[in-house]
Amino acid sequence: MSAWVLPDHIADVLPSEARHIEELRRQLLDTARGYGCELVMPPLLEHLESLLSGTGEALDLQTFKLVDQLSGRSMGLRADTTPQVARIDAHLLNRRGVARLCYCGPVLHTRPDRPHATREPLQFGAEIYGHAGLEADTEVLRLALDCLRAAGVRHPVIVDLADARIVRALFAGVPVDAASIARVHAALAAKDPSGLREITADFPAAAREGLLALLHLYGDAAVLDEAAKALPDTAGMRQALADLKQLAQRLAGARVSFDLADLRGYAYYSGMRFGIYTEGASDALVRGGRYDEVGAIFGRNRPAVGFSLDVRELVGVLPARPLRAAIRAPWSDAQGLAQTIAALRSQGETVVCALPGHESEIDEFHCDRELVEHGGQWKVQAI
Repeated sequence: MSAWVLPDHIADVLPSEARHIEELRRQLLDTARGYGCELVMPPLLEHLESLLSGTGEALDLQTFKLVDQLSGRSMGLRADTTPQVARIDAHLLNRRGVARLCYCGPVLHTRPDRPHATREPLQFGAEIYGHAGLEADTEVLRLALDCLRAAGVRHPVIVDLADARIVRALFAGVPVDAASIARVHAALAAKDPSGLREITADFPAAAREGLLALLHLYGDAAVLDEAAKALPDTAGMRQALADLKQLAQRLAGARVSFDLADLRGYAYYSGMRFGIYTEGASDALVRGGRYDEVGAIFGRNRPAVGFSLDVRELVGVLPARPLRAAIRAPWSDAQGLAQTIAALRSQGETVVCALPGHESEIDEFHCDRELVEHGGQWKVQAI
């Protein structure tokens, strides 16, 4: 095998795309800062018991594991940043009130989570800790939509809402093990009625019929009225459906749909959950929701809601950005040239010095101006 061949689903990022990714990263972080989010930078590597505790099997399977040569302890390369931010909120910030946090950094996956996906996403996310009300859920949804607008997503987006409490309410009082629950989740995600009937054959009738009804409860706002009739009339169920209806009403101007059987993502979600879709993306561009129990393992089980996206995937659905306009300068020791170039760069201009013999080899930048000497003074003029 050639030394330059990279592992499957791992790739270099070349100049034009790298520039787009970096500019987009800054835009996303600035948008989050506009909402009051503070930037945190968790480490890529952590002890496994901290990185994976309470996160479920899916995240465990996606995590690269190794042994620390200093301590001999098992370590993991993060596959998701949310548990790390929960640890930071619980043990390092330890605030009593609301904490708004954001991050942007690479994560590593043992396998791609869908066809043609990278195993090294650049994960951006924002999270709100310390408020249990729908106000925080609404703010996170609005921030996610604003991030896509700031990124320049051209096509209309659809916010698809669900709630983890609905399936939990249907399992209430059902004696079932974790393996069976996982099989039910898989059948719901695949919209597999025959498989779901087989798995729930011994369930109480209300739970079985409710789970089967979820397979058809997707679409516009009318789904919530259908769900109120088809699902058990319990306090928890009524609250989950009412919350979804109120959230949809607060997203004025956004197209909202519902899929009450949607359980994709990691196991830590405890309430409202959402995906945002647009044309050209093979899956949701953004996923998020409420995960009030994510901090429990760290001794601080307080309300939490947030979202994340892969910046590299987001770039793939955006139009290519034009080359940045630049100024071409000759390579010369002429008096005043170096000072003029330094002054232009300090003003934010890109000045590309053409090395001797390579004047036509400037690829990444569009040089629409050049530095020309007039009467002993270096001036910028259009090409």
